[in-house]
Amino acid sequence: MTPWLLRMRWLDLCFLHWAVPAETIQASLPAGVEVDTWQGQAYLGVVPFRMEDVAPRGCPAVPGLSAFPELNLRTYVKVNGERGVWFYSLDVTQPLAAALARRLFHLPYREARMWVSREGDVTRYASVRTDERTGAGAFAGAYRPVGQPLRPAADSLEHWLTDHLRLFSADRAGHLYRGRIHHHPWPLRRAEAEVRVNTLAQPLGLTLDGPPHALHAERLEVRAWWRDRLT
Repeated sequence: MTPWLLRMRWLDLCFLHWAVPAETIQASLPAGVEVDTWQGQAYLGVVPFRMEDVAPRGCPAVPGLSAFPELNLRTYVKVNGERGVWFYSLDVTQPLAAALARRLFHLPYREARMWVSREGDVTRYASVRTDERTGAGAFAGAYRPVGQPLRPAADSLEHWLTDHLRLFSADRAGHLYRGRIHHHPWPLRRAEAEVRVNTLAQPLGLTLDGPPHALHAERLEVRAWWRDRLT
């Protein structure tokens, strides 16, 4: 295997998931990408967190460039039978990081104004997208971990929602790409979450109502590889 390209650290992350119609998700995906489901149910995930120590292999972190909040809207797919993540949007406050990720990895990174604070074990998070190429999107909420650490069984929903080391993307010409990451098992706990604003899925014609399925991860070291072109 080739050496990893990029390192990063994810902090105060919360997986917020809502069940959505599989046919709606499938209609939003390009040719060659199939919606993945758990027991026939598709899911959309909103994932707020903070990035830290983002830098290429062998390079130091750069103040002002290597740490920023990120907010993702994602679902789960299969390409040639391989499971992975499909991102509809990845909102960040760092314009350079967004531009590089769009160009190098064909991921829909977008610029946003974001506010993040942590008091005790409660993280408060708000975001308003300023780059509307993926449509307008806003999020505001708070979350905290509860209970003991989880070790999800391989056949559980919690494992299915979080156990993804592949991501897929497409360029403007429709070519598909695969990205690979590596990290230790997620340090998961259940979470309590209050979502006050969430319009991230509106460009898909979906409204994410009701309490989400919520999982929390305090800290995770991640390595990422260069993308592979699939088609």
